[in-house]
Amino acid sequence: MGLNMKVEHMHKFHQFELPTAIKHGIGSIKHVGEEVKNLGVTKALLVTDPGIYNAGVTEPIEKHLKEAGVEVVLFNKVEPNPPVRLIAEGSNLYKEENCDGLVAVGGGSSMDTAKGIGVEATHEGSVLDYEAADGKKPLENRIPPLTTIPTTAGTGSEVTQWAVITDEEREFKFNTGGPLIAAHLTIIDPELHVSMPAHVTAMTGIDALAHAIECYTMHYAQPVTDAVALLAIEYVAKYIRRAYADGGDIEARYGMAQAAMLAGLSYGSESAGAAHAMSQTLGGIIPVAHGQCVAAMMGPVMEYNWKGHPAKFARIAEAMGVNTFGMTTEEAAKAAVNEVYQLVEELEVPTLEEQGVSPEMIDRLAEEAMKDPQTVGNPRDLNVENYKWIYERCFNLTPKTL
Repeated sequence: MGLNMKVEHMHKFHQFELPTAIKHGIGSIKHVGEEVKNLGVTKALLVTDPGIYNAGVTEPIEKHLKEAGVEVVLFNKVEPNPPVRLIAEGSNLYKEENCDGLVAVGGGSSMDTAKGIGVEATHEGSVLDYEAADGKKPLENRIPPLTTIPTTAGTGSEVTQWAVITDEEREFKFNTGGPLIAAHLTIIDPELHVSMPAHVTAMTGIDALAHAIECYTMHYAQPVTDAVALLAIEYVAKYIRRAYADGGDIEARYGMAQAAMLAGLSYGSESAGAAHAMSQTLGGIIPVAHGQCVAAMMGPVMEYNWKGHPAKFARIAEAMGVNTFGMTTEEAAKAAVNEVYQLVEELEVPTLEEQGVSPEMIDRLAEEAMKDPQTVGNPRDLNVENYKWIYERCFNLTPKTL
């Protein structure tokens, strides 16, 4: 079957929307003032985190906005795994200052925070009321004009239709989204990425790879998401080691920035699979860095999943540069898994244990992952026992199978 789709999922009514204009180039942030003004914005809330702000990354962006006649209100309090209270603080400032647009500068947390603020600015109540779960209200209104300017090559949040927010009371990370939450514009400038430290390059880059692999192999895959996912995998494999080894390698930074964006598009309007179900539920319980956590889980998840779609896993091996000539489909599929294990090792990604996760949490973590909506998209069937096995592989408590 040429389209490589599972028959039971071919009866689904698929959709792919791209509400975000994608503009990019080396030095492209110089256009941000005119671009934001063209969206009709006169007063923008600039959403960023203290680290990015203190490093002076937002300075030129603020300057270009002001030169174009756009007023800037600063909200530089973003924290990792952004919680509901942070969104509320941002949206209160947005309303008090009568802002009419948003500019997010930073990694996934800043972009997700800006999306959440956009939801509260255009809807009644809290972002919590619009959790993408059964029985909650769907979004009704387009968020205010949002421009995303990523400073890492990782989450792809600049083009995704999701924001991931932490509900601290439930110790749970939830999604809110759909086409109404997507950015209106993203400006991708690899010059903003050169100051990323090596370990951030590694964990955000493998996060992008994980998006692409999970979305390429998930039940909801469709030709347009397959196309961008495969190219994202190729770009990561080609450029990530260079970007990791030499932060100033602008070609490698550009390649990784494109990879992250393409991997973000590979989500379409659907979910991913087990690695994101695991990392998201774990991140709601303890404050791990999302990219680092996904990176540590990716090998074990693929080791579990490859039988669910051997042909696609074999194609991943090819995209990653493995010479699969003369291999059977199954051999090539296993080679893809080992290639990811090797990449994680070469980029010195810390293990889950080194990230502060205790193996004693496995039972709880397996049950939590099972509740995550992204479990449904996984290419191989899952139950709590299967999740326990994957976690045991993460901690090397059970032997490798290939």
